[in-house]
Amino acid sequence: MTARRVVEFCRFARAHGLSAGVAGTLDALQAAAVAPPETLRFALRGVLSSSKEEWERFDALFEAFWGGRRAGLEPVPKNDRERTEGGTVWALSGAVEGPVGDREGKAVAGASLHERLRKTDFSQVPQSDQPALEQIAQRLLHQTSWRLSRRLKSAEPRGPIDLRRTIRRSIPSGGDPIELRYKSRKPNQARLVILVDVSGSMNLYSVFLLRFAHALEKHFKRAETFVFATSLVDVTGALRSRQLPDALQELARTTAGWSGGTRIGESLRDFNRHHARRSLSRDTLFIMLSDGWDTGEPEVLASELHAIKRRVRKLIWLNPLLGLENYQPVTRGMTAALPHVDVFAPAHCLQSLMDLEKHLARTARR
Repeated sequence: MTARRVVEFCRFARAHGLSAGVAGTLDALQAAAVAPPETLRFALRGVLSSSKEEWERFDALFEAFWGGRRAGLEPVPKNDRERTEGGTVWALSGAVEGPVGDREGKAVAGASLHERLRKTDFSQVPQSDQPALEQIAQRLLHQTSWRLSRRLKSAEPRGPIDLRRTIRRSIPSGGDPIELRYKSRKPNQARLVILVDVSGSMNLYSVFLLRFAHALEKHFKRAETFVFATSLVDVTGALRSRQLPDALQELARTTAGWSGGTRIGESLRDFNRHHARRSLSRDTLFIMLSDGWDTGEPEVLASELHAIKRRVRKLIWLNPLLGLENYQPVTRGMTAALPHVDVFAPAHCLQSLMDLEKHLARTARR
């Protein structure tokens, strides 16, 4: 039993009414790792069923997912199998079937829905609220990205004294140069390098994180985006597409090990070997969007992050699991990474992504 199939089943169960969010998925992965095959059904039912109704419905969902038929529930149709097996790829393609622009005439149902969706974990948003969430997300993420692009300017350096302006300024004080004026240089906008984890454990978040990366690239002249799971792929060109639907469809056609395992350390090593010299500098903000579940060696992850940290202005790690109430970054990957991270913050909902402005603005002041 692969971890990927367990994640796919959790997504399938959630789509059919079970409250199988991120916490439940993590519990299911742990249960599947220790349960014998003959008891897997009972182990998953124990961690994924949170009510009597879900408990009674579980067997039918289990049978339907694995190809059976029970309690009147039809086996999973072919297109539904593609959804679970395609993971993020299906989500990317599905995200563009009904562009937000086509729904502009439909009002979001009140400020209460707006506020709720801003703070709801992406993995817990009901299917019925997805269109409203996409509409809100497009507006808020672009607003946040625009403000960031305005605020994240390198501190304006002082050039030599501007003698003419200093003398002119001293006239009201009788010619005494009380206030010196300097020749200024045009401040440079910070460079962004963004790495988005699109492995199986990130299926519930990857699409919105890529939406955010698309918004950032639209407002930053110097921004590059890469996706990774078992390998690293440069998707900067795809995200440069003017329209989000075009960008997401282009991403769905890339080969990046979507919804597979995660080799964060090896992906960072690939980045350092092939992209770091061109992409990293002392004004670079390096942003990792990942839950830190790494199947590689933690020593590799630590070494590659250390090499990146020495060359950039700040290293920011945004982890969707930080939105869980009792989450502790104790996995081998996160334990190895944290000593090299300057900002460690959640990325599980719209509000947490908007809060990145606060973190990075504080970084810019420093």
